[in-house]
Amino acid sequence: MNYFLLLINNFLRSFAKDEEGAQVVEYALIIAVVSIALVIALKGLNGNGFNTFINRVTNCLTTATCT
Repeated sequence: MNYFLLLINNFLRSFAKDEEGAQVVEYALIIAVVSIALVIALKGLNGNGFNTFINRVTNCLTTATCT
């Protein structure tokens, strides 16, 4: 039983020291913020095609059906 607890302790320590996962999360957050800023900037163009696209994406995200 002590050996098992020692293995869990070593695993948790190595998991806490690992920073690769944090970098992936940081990149994902950067991509999300840039994407949101891009959509907001493009929405300001007021083009009919882009407004239609935004409406379709909004419908897909807020309802159960995508058309």
